[in-house]
Amino acid sequence: MKPWIPLAFALFGIGAAQAGDTVSVVMEQATETGPGASLGTVSIRQSAYGLVFTPQLNGLEPGIHGFHIHVAANCNAVEVDDKLTPAGAAGGHWDPNNAGRHGFPWEDDAHLGDLPALYVAADGSVSQPVLAPRLKELEELHNRALMIHAGADNHSDHPQPLGGGGARVACGVIKVPTSSAPI
Repeated sequence: MKPWIPLAFALFGIGAAQAGDTVSVVMEQATETGPGASLGTVSIRQSAYGLVFTPQLNGLEPGIHGFHIHVAANCNAVEVDDKLTPAGAAGGHWDPNNAGRHGFPWEDDAHLGDLPALYVAADGSVSQPVLAPRLKELEELHNRALMIHAGADNHSDHPQPLGGGGARVACGVIKVPTSSAPI
């Protein structure tokens, strides 16, 4: 690489996101007619320890909920077996390494989209951040969906597939802005 290129990137703010950069994802109810009412946002930022997901959400059922990155940037409902599946267009859990199994967010041989579960307070709010230690770059998440499931997540495929999270209750599309400023 030419020695002046890194300087040009630094001067013009071009290139990859840096530690501390943040993306905000609007989370909407997942319904049979497509995205519904807004429930709030989840900010995602890079840190030295992985990506940090900080929810500012209201209107969810109290308890523990599965939280995942899904393959497609689409929160629309789709028909599966003659039944509409809310946020089904987001596809399955993001698994770029073809691990083929659901697991803990720190396991190397599990879906990369497996995140720590969210704890929703008795009033339906959630604000506790979670850390995804294997996810390092915001750009990896561009054009993916962020999903909250109805049930808890045991981070295993047993006794139920995909941690037992069940129905999709909230979905948001992740868009990571890129700079298009000329050099």
